[in-house]
Amino acid sequence: MFQRKSVGQIQSDHEHSELKRTLGPLNLILLGIGCVIGTGIFVLTGLAAARYSGPAIMISFVITGTLCAFVALCYAELASALPVSGSAYSYTYASMGELAAWVMGVLLVLEYGLSASTVAVGWSGYAASLWADIHRQFAFLPDIPPQFTAAPGVAVMDASGAKIAVGVINLPAIAVIGAVTMLLVRGVSESATVNNIIVFIKLSVVIAFIAFGIGFVNTANWHPLIPAEVPAPPPGTPTDMFHQITRALWSVFSGNSDSKYGVGGVITGAARIFFAYLGFEAVSTAGAEARNPARDMPIGIIGALVICTILYIATSAVLVGIVPYAQLDNPAPIAVAVNRMGMPWFAVAVKVGAIAGLTSVMLVLLYGQTRIFYTMSRDGLIPPFMARVHKSYKTPWINTLIVGGIACGAAGFLSLDALADLSNVGSLAAFALVCITVIYLRVSSPKLVRPFRVPLFPIVPILGAIMCLFLLKSILNKPETGPFFLGYVGFGFVLYFVYGLWNSKLGKGEKVLGHEASPMELPHGE
Repeated sequence: MFQRKSVGQIQSDHEHSELKRTLGPLNLILLGIGCVIGTGIFVLTGLAAARYSGPAIMISFVITGTLCAFVALCYAELASALPVSGSAYSYTYASMGELAAWVMGVLLVLEYGLSASTVAVGWSGYAASLWADIHRQFAFLPDIPPQFTAAPGVAVMDASGAKIAVGVINLPAIAVIGAVTMLLVRGVSESATVNNIIVFIKLSVVIAFIAFGIGFVNTANWHPLIPAEVPAPPPGTPTDMFHQITRALWSVFSGNSDSKYGVGGVITGAARIFFAYLGFEAVSTAGAEARNPARDMPIGIIGALVICTILYIATSAVLVGIVPYAQLDNPAPIAVAVNRMGMPWFAVAVKVGAIAGLTSVMLVLLYGQTRIFYTMSRDGLIPPFMARVHKSYKTPWINTLIVGGIACGAAGFLSLDALADLSNVGSLAAFALVCITVIYLRVSSPKLVRPFRVPLFPIVPILGAIMCLFLLKSILNKPETGPFFLGYVGFGFVLYFVYGLWNSKLGKGEKVLGHEASPMELPHGE
């Protein structure tokens, strides 16, 4: 259970991988942007501004981007030194041993698999709204019954917020997950090409919103930048900045975060939009398919995070400049702002951009999950057919179909709130373990070649781990999340002791190389 996979073994796995190495630095940056720019910029920006931060949502994004940078730097160091498909799973295998790696694999199912389902539910909402616009213009086209656009028991609302139906199954979400799954079966280079096109579309929409919106900004909406705290603190409560920050941090940690506006609201807003950044680390799952991973992986991870942070800050500044922040508590805040601009054609373009953006997010998330299962299968911890590579497409096709099927079921039958909380738990736990892994490997393997090194070591990984555990605690305090998470991890332990422990190639002393690759399957010179 506590055997560690040596760094040499992990690097040998990379050298003998059957996957095609076709991804360059630009592909990797776009892979990261494709995963990050989605639900956060199209949904969370307005909600966080209206409920917590006010115009200071711009500051909230700066805070969250800085915190995510700690984790991104840790991922960049590990990805450059250990360029494998397993991402955090492989990193943990090298530091804390097989059992911890198994737990990480279980957590990553929540981060990648359920996150794809979460995004599919958001995609379904935008798609249903766009189709309703089309149906109003072309009444002869069939309408989508609202009960088939939401999970069982979930209320379906119209544009005015009135309840019009109760969900039975979310068919659009199932359909889009199915389509993305088949694309991934076809091949990573084809998937990367489609992802690049989609990223171009949604970035064009976001940049166009910023460019057009600047002319409609009313700077009076930015004042006061940090609105007064609501409700006002009880008489006698210290109201200086230090005490506001302390109260906000405690409310986030205790899981009862209700800070509205004030300095505390800025911090609470930062905690809420943290999840808008999830996805930048998905670049690390592409290590075995990168042409020069030691150089390109850090570029992809950090480049994606920097670009997305700049776009988030600019978009939020324009958004709260056009629409007073209190009016942005809407699942489509950018569409609200565009309507204020008097450009209905652009409102349609925004919906198209949102649909494209969410599609690329699903593509990257499902891609990441299949590559993690591929690596776990090659290690013997899950059945060998999960690593079987298609003879023509060079993709783990059985694995991809299984992951897509699970994601379809979750997207069709679970609510957005449930999916989001569960995927967030997996992400934060995985991030914390990655930061700890960097510290461990610096001590245990000081001579390991690290093309990229985390600056200000050990401060950066320590701060990253503390931040992740801090936010994880706030989510696990929820009564519907904590028990499920414990039960899920417990079930994962049972699977390990029933199958993984007895079939581990490392435990049996076998070479952990999976299927032997023929010369034609490897790049020239291997």
